[in-house]
Amino acid sequence: MSWWQDLESPDQLIALLQYLPGMGARQYLALIRAGITPEQLLQTTESQLRSLLPPKLLSSLLELRQRGATSDCWLQFNKDLALLDSIGAEIITHTDDRYPQLLKDISDYPPALYVLGNSDALSQPQLAVVGSRNMTRGGADNAFRFSACLAQAGFTITSGLAAGIDARAHEGALSVGGHTIAVMATGIDRVYPSRHRQLADSIIAGGGCLITEFIPGTAPLARHFPSRNRIVSGLSLRVLVVEAAPRSGSLITARLALEQGREVFSIPGSIHNPQSRGCHDLIRQGATLVETASDIAEELQGWCSHQPALSESWPSQPHKPELDDSEQQLLDALGYDVAPLEHLAQLTGWQTEILLPVLMGLQIKGLVAQQGAGYQRL
Repeated sequence: MSWWQDLESPDQLIALLQYLPGMGARQYLALIRAGITPEQLLQTTESQLRSLLPPKLLSSLLELRQRGATSDCWLQFNKDLALLDSIGAEIITHTDDRYPQLLKDISDYPPALYVLGNSDALSQPQLAVVGSRNMTRGGADNAFRFSACLAQAGFTITSGLAAGIDARAHEGALSVGGHTIAVMATGIDRVYPSRHRQLADSIIAGGGCLITEFIPGTAPLARHFPSRNRIVSGLSLRVLVVEAAPRSGSLITARLALEQGREVFSIPGSIHNPQSRGCHDLIRQGATLVETASDIAEELQGWCSHQPALSESWPSQPHKPELDDSEQQLLDALGYDVAPLEHLAQLTGWQTEILLPVLMGLQIKGLVAQQGAGYQRL
């Protein structure tokens, strides 16, 4: 009996092979599409393998074959299996019935996924919500409100657990008791950024899950984030870009979505907001402009078993507070674009010592927010 037959399942052999240096998703899938199964990879002659594998991968594979259960690869794999068991995580490979079909449809799907939480969430209809880490107040509100509304309509919100728009998307879904999935660019045991540990716990407690293709212990290296992004879009029916600067990671996700045959939605913003320029570029390139969550939910009717009517103003706005004459005058002068203090002084004709207390009053009442060096009406 061969040593690899000691593995508990064929899925574990697939996962084990991902530990070989140089065995990325593309390399593994190239072998599978060439008709080389994982079992055959461990039995094919060395001379045949030389024509199939790059030198580094060939060397590590031969070491695994020769040393078996004493090889570095096997020892690390079994150590990680114990870790996964201790934290309640599991491995789902591409041969598992639970592997999401939409993700499997992309050309470079991950051979194995590490999942912590409710793996059933992977089979639910998902919408990706992505955007800038350096979000504006308006972008944060849009990410939260759109995600809450779409989660209430029955969609699972998928994003990347990053700071900014990603976090607000997860939080919006959780706020209405919806499910959300966080795709990580690290090992399943390493939440990044670390301050999102509580958010990650809330995602799991809320019936969603954390997933990654990277083995336990993997650090948040820059090259991992584009790989993460292809999974975010690959899992989802559509991708919504809330805010994005030119050449941002969110635009990478949008481009990957288009390559995967997924439609991209984009929320327009102020022409003066740098975080809206990426969204405007997407719209020029054919992305669908959306202004309300209903625009998205109506297009995807039939994907969810329940779809309540969505109000364009959902969640309902709180009652508008009473304003004195000075506050009303300043609010009328202040548009939805960010305006520097000097510009507001010119519009109102007020001195700074008069203007600042009125601005503070409007901020306290939740009608104005400071954005960088300026102020913006909410």
